[in-house]
Amino acid sequence: MAATTEHYAIIKRPLVTEKSSARLADLNVYTFEVAADANKFKIAEAVHAIFDVDVVNVRTINVKGRKNRRNRFGRFDEPTWKKALVTLKEGQSIELK
Repeated sequence: MAATTEHYAIIKRPLVTEKSSARLADLNVYTFEVAADANKFKIAEAVHAIFDVDVVNVRTINVKGRKNRRNRFGRFDEPTWKKALVTLKEGQSIELK
């Protein structure tokens, strides 16, 4: 299946952190920031289309935005966003740059 612009709209960016790197090394789980309205089936389809890998499991987490005091005008609200943990079939991988 060829990747379309809809697939790229669902998968916003990979999240490369210390914790996600440890999951990648041990469990073959990749972490992505995804569109807030995407469900697990759409996320699995998008990852399969973009990276040409077989998806075994998708877990999603809604990350609530924080309230910060960043400037002299008062509070700054960070937006709420959605994170997806995608498990791939054994032996497959994604090249993250």
